[in-house]
Amino acid sequence: MILNHIWGLYAHPVEEWKTIDQRHESLRFSLSHILIVALIPCIAAYFASAHIGWSIGARESIYMSHNSAIAMAVAMYVGLIGGVLALSYLIHWMAKTFGAAPSFTQSLELAAYTSTPVLMAGLGALYPELWFVSMVFLAGVAYSVYLLYAGVPILMHIPEEQGFMYSSSVVTAGLILMVTLMAATVIAWTNGFIPTFVS
Repeated sequence: MILNHIWGLYAHPVEEWKTIDQRHESLRFSLSHILIVALIPCIAAYFASAHIGWSIGARESIYMSHNSAIAMAVAMYVGLIGGVLALSYLIHWMAKTFGAAPSFTQSLELAAYTSTPVLMAGLGALYPELWFVSMVFLAGVAYSVYLLYAGVPILMHIPEEQGFMYSSSVVTAGLILMVTLMAATVIAWTNGFIPTFVS
């Protein structure tokens, strides 16, 4: 099953990383995992924006038009997939510096499974209160960082000391990618791709 590692990553992450390392499924398997999991925040954000409405403070809920919500969800999906693939490339590119020699499939596995908690935190959008979504997102980021630090030494076959430095570099690269996606969103909004809001 495509999503068979999700429970293990939450219940017993170190053992699950060892299982992932032993199996090394195909590139298609890892891509399928991320293509499916990335749908979660996009569908939740669409539903919250078009049907539930976002609540910010004491103001009335804010809704997007159906077409704008779909366009935003599609753009979000493309951005998330592109971000995970870019992170995979960076993981693969940085590997030699830390004495690792992973295949691109291993790099994609690390990026895909590490990003899973952040993407699944998108379910928090179904209760579209800004403070709640922010807290759920931060919890997802924190667990993803934990998974990364736990998984790098196992998947990349390097000592824990080097794994710590490698993981820290990947976290930095991930933060830069996140800021880049946010900047691209701001640029798109200021150049006419503003969503339509309805009451």
